[in-house]
Amino acid sequence: MSSNVDAASTSEDVAPNGTQAYGQSETSIAAVDQYVVEGWNDATGFVSPCPSPNNKESGTGFGFSNNGGNSFVDMGGIPNDNCASFVSAGDPSVEAWEYQGTHYFSISYLYPSATGLGANNLGLTACKVAGSGTSATLECGQPIIAATSSQCISTPAGTVCSFLDKDFLSIDPQRGRLYMSYTDFEGNSDNPTGVPTEIGLAVCNIKSNPLLPVCSNGSKTEPAPPYLVIARPDVNGCENEGAYPAVDVRTGDVYVAYEHNWGTNLSASGPCLTEPVADVMTYVPKSCLTLPKASCASPAHQTSELVTSLSAAFIPGYNRFPMNDFPRIAVSDPAGTVSMVWNDARFAPLGDILLQSFELGSLTPFQSEPVRVDNDAQSGEGFKMLPALRKAEDDGTLPITWFSRKTTTTSLTDYYAALGVDPKTTSTPASNIRITNVSSDWVGVSSDIVPNFGDYTDNYAGAIGTAPFSNETLFAAWSDGRKGVPQPFEAHVVH
Repeated sequence: MSSNVDAASTSEDVAPNGTQAYGQSETSIAAVDQYVVEGWNDATGFVSPCPSPNNKESGTGFGFSNNGGNSFVDMGGIPNDNCASFVSAGDPSVEAWEYQGTHYFSISYLYPSATGLGANNLGLTACKVAGSGTSATLECGQPIIAATSSQCISTPAGTVCSFLDKDFLSIDPQRGRLYMSYTDFEGNSDNPTGVPTEIGLAVCNIKSNPLLPVCSNGSKTEPAPPYLVIARPDVNGCENEGAYPAVDVRTGDVYVAYEHNWGTNLSASGPCLTEPVADVMTYVPKSCLTLPKASCASPAHQTSELVTSLSAAFIPGYNRFPMNDFPRIAVSDPAGTVSMVWNDARFAPLGDILLQSFELGSLTPFQSEPVRVDNDAQSGEGFKMLPALRKAEDDGTLPITWFSRKTTTTSLTDYYAALGVDPKTTSTPASNIRITNVSSDWVGVSSDIVPNFGDYTDNYAGAIGTAPFSNETLFAAWSDGRKGVPQPFEAHVVH
């Protein structure tokens, strides 16, 4: 395993007037060949005006590595010449693609109105690796709108539009498409930014010009429906949130999972108090995913797994309440599965990382009940949370990572992995490996950002070297407090 590498620089986190900012979290990572990009929420945007040098006003920071993740250059914030109108506000997701010998990265993020009025968007930045080898640099364009508010209302203060949240990307490299799932807080005629919530799917055609993606809601200046509605607002107003996509590269089918009744399960009254919390898996066949408009109105199939939620847990040192149980998913064509992982308290009150796999297409479950991925003897008995699963390895096995604590009474936190997990396994993997080489005491860390350690982590199965890329590599990304302030770290494991 590689060293733990800070992908950012605290010296960059200083506003033009000299104010030091504290905190980067919510990391995402992608890699292609020896090039790696990690993105994060950047607190420097809280204290920097528009515009600022190095785009410090951006709430989305990112770093670039041209040596396989052994070191990074902090690139500052997302370039945005239009920051007076729309601001990059975090929740990054990163994807990577090699096309016709050139390496590309896509970074998505929240892109709301800078004034709080008018359309709220999800932005997409396309980047290209310029040059080659360890002298390569990353060149990024201006924001492109990938999705926009589904509705707006007029108020005495001006037009207020629904808010989009939790964007995540998955790529179809065979067909040159980029898919983005997200949550639209539709609200109602009196409150368009609150619940109920709709899960949407956006699509961008990146094949014709990878640096100028053509997206389903690109350049919209008024409300527009999603390319495809994955889940319509719940009739009882229970919140759907935390959507995550995966592409079956062999067929072009898309799967999207999300958590149902998150947050609203803690309501003071109403039907969501008795509505089960569940992680939902949906299947959208390629035949539905026509351009420029989808040829169907909803997914072809869906299934769900009940969740014993950690949402009521006050986790020592973690400054967001509630904790989430959002699913993370990956397709394994060799195994014929789509799998999801999430943190769940059914076996232990401080949570475990559970795995459930389904047959591609039909969503028939393979396991009779979810399987624990974490091994207490190795990863500990304390809180386990915020798992990541992004892509299957070439042999069809799954790399899964998560935060874990050794004992039930400590706030010392590490990042762990289970590698080579059979999607159809019915038993806990015998081996968990520790990714972090220093534990973080979350209680002793200063942060301007909430959540201080993010509400997701990430990993990415890639390769380092030259074709045929025989060494499979897992790139892991998490927010780490060993420096006294949350920082976006990376490590990679060749296996």
